[in-house]
Amino acid sequence: MTSALTDIIPLDWPLWSKSKPVLIRPLLGGLTNKSWLISADNTVMVLRQNSPISSALNLDRVTEAQVLKLADRAGLCAPLIHYDADYKYMVGYFVSGQHWRADAAGLTSLAYLLRSIHGLAAVDGYLDINEKAASYWRAISSDAEFAADLENLAEDVASHIQDAKALSAGSCLCHNDLLLENLVAADDGGLYAIDWEYSAMGDAFYELAVIVEGHGLNEQQQRLLLTEYLQRPLTSDDWRRLYHWRVIYAYLTVLWYAVQWSSGVMASAKTANDIVQQICALRTLMKIEPI
Repeated sequence: MTSALTDIIPLDWPLWSKSKPVLIRPLLGGLTNKSWLISADNTVMVLRQNSPISSALNLDRVTEAQVLKLADRAGLCAPLIHYDADYKYMVGYFVSGQHWRADAAGLTSLAYLLRSIHGLAAVDGYLDINEKAASYWRAISSDAEFAADLENLAEDVASHIQDAKALSAGSCLCHNDLLLENLVAADDGGLYAIDWEYSAMGDAFYELAVIVEGHGLNEQQQRLLLTEYLQRPLTSDDWRRLYHWRVIYAYLTVLWYAVQWSSGVMASAKTANDIVQQICALRTLMKIEPI
């Protein structure tokens, strides 16, 4: 499968469609992969072409395919049509809807979705923070202007990783990337998660931290999300767990952008400046005491 416009449709399309798919338009907004809206068998679908730097980004496509089948059966994702045996692309039904909103109703729905995801069967893939960070570091250019600041940051984040592990209550299956572009408030009233490429077994509070940091939730929103998710009053340990995982997620995020910059995908002065700003923001977060 190539990136040329005329070659977007995979040659093995007969594996998942009776009629040759027709390209409708590209779908914008994705930072990692390329996606297109297509039509086949009188149905609107989404074709996603996996990133050529999936390895550098430490993406486990085997686990993603396994998790998607579980999520599909549970009705938690856009229904899956086909996942390429070589893990180069996937096809799913297009779900019509709106972006999720972080109001009271939205946070309650998201908490329910999280409990459903975390209740899925275990898979082989596991999110090892040190391993993922090491994988990112191998792909980051040592000549980058922000490299020294990142190295200093790594030393300070190490204690947060240790503390998070000490407070862990075990692992469950997590999506790990429930940002705005990966949540669809469908027209049928359901809330669905898409783009499961970071899914793996891990700490549920990492998942919660991704949401808190990724959506910029304030204290009131955080409290509602955690209470609805845990279905009990919050404790000081809950807040400490969330805090450490917020630091860890912010660290992995800045490493992710550093990989994108180093690989040439986002090799711009703006990206480099954004990375510097993210490092500063993380430094500020690390000075805040947990609630």
